[in-house]
Amino acid sequence: MTHRYLVLLSLLLLVAPSTGFALNEGLGEPPPEVDRRTPSATVAGFLDATHARDVARMPHYLWLSHLPKEKQRVEGERLAQRLMFVVDRMLWFDFSRISQEPQGDPADALYDTIGQVPLGQGQRDIRLRKVSGPEGVPVWVFSEDTVRAIDALFEEHGSPMLEVLPPFLFARPFWILELWQWLGLVLWVGAAALASRVLEQWSLRLGKHAASLTKSGWDDQVFAAGEGPVRYALFAVLGALGSRALLLPPPAQRGVDVVAHSLALVAVAWFVLRFVKLSARFIEQKVVSESGADVGRARGLRTQLVVMRRIIEAATYVIAISLLLLQFEAVRNVGVSLLASAGIAGLVIGLAAQKSISTLLGGIQLSITQPVRIGDTVIVENEWGWIEEITLTYVVVKVWDLRRLVVPMSHFLDKPFQNWSKVSPELLGTVEVYADYKTNVDAVRAELVRILHNEGRELWDGRAQAVQVTNCSERTMTLRALVSAADAGKAFDLRCIVREKLIAFLQQQPRGLPVLRAEALFLPDAAGPAGSQALAAPSGRPGENVVSSGPRLG
Repeated sequence: MTHRYLVLLSLLLLVAPSTGFALNEGLGEPPPEVDRRTPSATVAGFLDATHARDVARMPHYLWLSHLPKEKQRVEGERLAQRLMFVVDRMLWFDFSRISQEPQGDPADALYDTIGQVPLGQGQRDIRLRKVSGPEGVPVWVFSEDTVRAIDALFEEHGSPMLEVLPPFLFARPFWILELWQWLGLVLWVGAAALASRVLEQWSLRLGKHAASLTKSGWDDQVFAAGEGPVRYALFAVLGALGSRALLLPPPAQRGVDVVAHSLALVAVAWFVLRFVKLSARFIEQKVVSESGADVGRARGLRTQLVVMRRIIEAATYVIAISLLLLQFEAVRNVGVSLLASAGIAGLVIGLAAQKSISTLLGGIQLSITQPVRIGDTVIVENEWGWIEEITLTYVVVKVWDLRRLVVPMSHFLDKPFQNWSKVSPELLGTVEVYADYKTNVDAVRAELVRILHNEGRELWDGRAQAVQVTNCSERTMTLRALVSAADAGKAFDLRCIVREKLIAFLQQQPRGLPVLRAEALFLPDAAGPAGSQALAAPSGRPGENVVSSGPRLG
C-alpha cells in the first residue's frame, strides 16, 4: 500500500501545474542555461554551477519546495555548496552510467539513483527526481530526501573551511582539486618535509645514544642505515595522514596514497640495502680484528659476504618492484593472467633459464665451498692474476698486466685451475741456471745467501733458501735456487733478483758459465813427418762423438 501511495503522489506532482503547484516558487524562473531535461544534464549542470559559484543557477537543481518561499534562495545556495562539497569527496561519477534520456531509468520512471554516500551506520542514496517544471515540461532535480540529508552528510564528510575560507578558493577546480586544496597540499608537503627531517634527527640521535650504551655493534648499524630512509618513510606517513584533512576527492586521495605508499616502499628497500652493506662491512672488520694475521679467513668471509649481499640486494629489488607494480590494477590483471598459465609458463621459463639458474646456484655454491676468494692469486686459462670481483654469474680476474679476465662461474666448478693462496699466500719460488761442470756449487750457495740478505731482504721472508744440482747434460749441469716469499708478487720479484745476481756471479767466475771445449792431438803416420793425422776430440767427456780429419785416400 505504501508503494502504491508514493506512486500516486508522484503522479499528482507531475500534473502539479493544473493544481496550482510550481517547483521552487521562491527562486523564480531558472536562467536559460539551466538544463535539467535528463539525469545526466542535471548532474553535469549542478557540478558546473556549484564549482563556478554561479548562485543564479545552483539552487535550481535542488528540490526546495518544502522550504518557505522566502528562504529558498539563501538555503538553496548554502545547501548546493554543501552538497557539492560532499559529492566531490565521496562520489566519482561515471556519466556513462547516468541516464541521458528524458524518461530516466526504465526501472523507475520517477527516480534515478546516481550514487551512495556513507551516513552513520548505513548508506544514503543520492537520488534525482523527475518533476513537472515550467510549462509542464518534466525536469530532473535532486530529490527532497537527498536535500533533507545534505546537512547530515556535510557534518560527517564536510569541513567548516567551506564557510570560513574566501569564496575564490573554491572556484572552478583545476583537474579535480580546488585552489584551496592545491594550496593546502603545497603547504602540507613543506610542513611534512620539515617535520620528517626534525623527527628523523631527533629519533636517530636518541637511538644512537641508546646504542652507545650497549656492547653490541649491530644496533649502531641499524641507526646508521636509517639516516635517509627514516626521513622519507616519515614524510610518506605524514603526507598520507595530512591529505585526509584536505578532504580530497576519491581519485585524488587514491593518487596521494599511491605516491605515499610507493615512497614508503622505496624507503624500506633503501634501508634494507644500506643495512646489508653496513652490516657486511661491520662483520668483515670485526673478523679481521679478531683473526689478526689470518688473511685466508678474512678473504673467505669477504667472499661469502659479497655473494650473500648481492643475493639479498637482488631479492630486495625484485620484491620492492613487485610491490610497487601491484598497486596498479593493470599490472595485477597481468599477474593474474600469468598465474593462470603458470604451468606452461613455468615449464618454458625453467627450460629457457636453465643455464642462468645453474649459474646462479653455482655462485651460491662457490660462496659456500670457496674454491676461490676475493684477493686469491690464481692461474686461469694460462693467465696469472688475482681474483678482483665475484658476482653471482662470473668472476673477474685481474691479470698481472692490468687486464681483466672475465670467467664464467661454472669454470671454477667444472674445470681445474691453480689457486696459489688457497690455504696461505706464502709461496716457494725456484730459479734455474745452467753452469759448467767445474762451477763451485758451495760458492753459489754462499752467493745466494748474500743476495737474500742484501738485495732481496725486503722480499725474502726467511723461511727457505737452498741451491741444488737438479739435472745435468753432456755439456752443463742445472742449478736450482729455492727461495720463499710472503705472497706471489713478492716471490716473482725475488726470483727475478736472484736470477739476475746469480748470472752476474757466474760471469765473474773463471769456470762458471758453460763452455764448449775441444782438444787437438797430432799423431805421426806412415807417410812421415810431412804427413800427419789430426784428431779432434772433446776433453774426454763420455758419450761425445770423435771427429777426425786426415789425408784423403786414393
